[in-house]
Amino acid sequence: MRFAHVVPDGVDEPQLVLVEKDRAALVSQLFDGAPSRLQPLIEGGDALLDRVRESAATAEWMPLGDPVFASAVLDTPITIAIGLNYSAHSSELGLKADAAPTVFILWPGSLSGHRQTTTWPRSLSQSVDYEAELGVIIGAPARDVALEDALDHVWGYTVVNDITARDIQFSEAQWSRCKSFDGFTPTGPFVVTADEIPDPQDLHIWAIVDGKMVQDASTDQMIHPVAKLVAFLSQSATLLPGTLISTGSPGGAGYSRDPQIFLRDRSTVTVGVDGIGELTTFCRITD
Repeated sequence: MRFAHVVPDGVDEPQLVLVEKDRAALVSQLFDGAPSRLQPLIEGGDALLDRVRESAATAEWMPLGDPVFASAVLDTPITIAIGLNYSAHSSELGLKADAAPTVFILWPGSLSGHRQTTTWPRSLSQSVDYEAELGVIIGAPARDVALEDALDHVWGYTVVNDITARDIQFSEAQWSRCKSFDGFTPTGPFVVTADEIPDPQDLHIWAIVDGKMVQDASTDQMIHPVAKLVAFLSQSATLLPGTLISTGSPGGAGYSRDPQIFLRDRSTVTVGVDGIGELTTFCRITD
């Protein structure tokens, strides 16, 4: 199943919709007590998801059209990011990938939606970069799970653009701030349930900046696969339902190109993962 948060005309808050091809249905209208956001749907477990699936047969469908998308994940307990998870990316940044995953946290205000505009001041950074990433959303709570059971705790997948202020990244000891400007973590437009993705290590992942393909890889190139990340993170703390894990970016970052490619005023960047969707962000730089 495929879900998105959209903002319907005349409504102030994003609403969860079920998406099938070019049509959508408001989840909150499927049955009494149905959730209007993704987080309570995830927290409701398999029983609630099954009820949504069954109710889709009698849903009141409408054309998906060209809606205003909010972040694909809202109200998430935490967004965990993984750095240096593709050898090509760690090499091009001149950083060594450790035996254990590199982990940092993204701030809530960085979340943004498909076709939204991300704005930052020129005085703060002139070296803003793109990073296409596979997003993993936890379903059942995960605490000290075995590697072979880790994917059972995944509810679904989305697309993430881990936008990064490179000059700040290389001037500070931690990476959360340089990747957590407002709007620096676009997600979506869709969340696809785990049953739609048989193997998260067999997905084409890519990025296009201003019409040029700049990243073109496969998730099978991850140093630490999705199952290993879930198992590793669950050793020290319970991964709560709705937790978003951004799993790292392949090679092709703008920082490492010759000449370098950074996001400019009015740049358009689209990142995608086949089978999940394409996520577009518009950029504005203020003086």
